[in-house]
Amino acid sequence: MYYPLPAPLIEFLILSLVSQRDSYGYEISQKIKLVSSIKESTLYPILKKMEENNFLDTYKKEFQGRTRKYYVITKYGEEELEYLKREWEEYKNTIDRIIEEEVKDSE
Repeated sequence: MYYPLPAPLIEFLILSLVSQRDSYGYEISQKIKLVSSIKESTLYPILKKMEENNFLDTYKKEFQGRTRKYYVITKYGEEELEYLKREWEEYKNTIDRIIEEEVKDSE
């Protein structure tokens, strides 16, 4: 089941993932691919924008002879994550109410 994800929802998922632990781009993309098909050409511009908006910071770390760029959530990113969580709850509850009304109406 794949639904297209708008950029704000991708940002919400990224902040949620990175708040749990520092992550690199490929790892983030693989987690998001569990719910939607996303290409790296879509993901990396979003990560860059989030870094420019001070929601994420980065550092580099060697792994098996290669350098990975890790993303870490910032204080502003944590604040944005809390805001997006509230927005998501309201959005999800509204959709649930609409769906449940449809079920009631069809009975």
